[in-house]
Amino acid sequence: MKFIASLFLAVWMTLPTGAAAQSGGPATDLVVVELFTSQGCSSCPPADALLRQLTARPDVLPLALHVDYWDYIGWKDQFADPAHTRRQKGYAHVGGRQMVYTPQMIVNGQDDVVGANAMKLSETVAAHQARPTPVAITIDGTQSGTGGIAVQLRRADAAPLLSGPISIQLVRYAPLKTVDISRGELAGRRLDYANVVEQIDRVADWDGQGTLELTVALTDTRPAALLVQQAPYGAILAAATLN
Repeated sequence: MKFIASLFLAVWMTLPTGAAAQSGGPATDLVVVELFTSQGCSSCPPADALLRQLTARPDVLPLALHVDYWDYIGWKDQFADPAHTRRQKGYAHVGGRQMVYTPQMIVNGQDDVVGANAMKLSETVAAHQARPTPVAITIDGTQSGTGGIAVQLRRADAAPLLSGPISIQLVRYAPLKTVDISRGELAGRRLDYANVVEQIDRVADWDGQGTLELTVALTDTRPAALLVQQAPYGAILAAATLN
């Protein structure tokens, strides 16, 4: 069964993707996969590895959000942020789930997938790709002298009417980090972590009506993405990379 799942994942990772990828520029119409993980969680490395494999797909935005509630068992996660724990609990509350756990993947702010279940993740991502994206994002990738990127949001053609509040969030992340873990359940392991979220800032609010135009300032060269999410922890309506 493990061999079948691995083969399935290998095929899935090489399948042709849609129009989300724009050669040499930002990508839009992305399915967002948020992995809630911890360096103190012994069952997390397979999910961390799966998330790293997802970075090869131009139609998916994989993000690793390290939580802090495993820190008490002997190893403090270097990337953990209480805000990530609050985000995971927010998803659980909105989704009617009674608990949070690691590793957990949340797809487009709506569906949860346990750990490194590649087959279930593939099905969930495909289901979201089959749905029309309700918000169209247009990006002017040319930064001005002040370091701003012009972004325009509007309801996509033929999409249902939108209602606010809708939160526009700027995510900054590190593409790859390697950690030597010396204590806790993973003591003695050297592990790679992909797309480690370092910062999530709300840059605008929108009522979903008309067109929203904003300028997003990038103050460094870290990868950046924009999430358009039904506030506070609802569906992710659209997502795009900015660099």
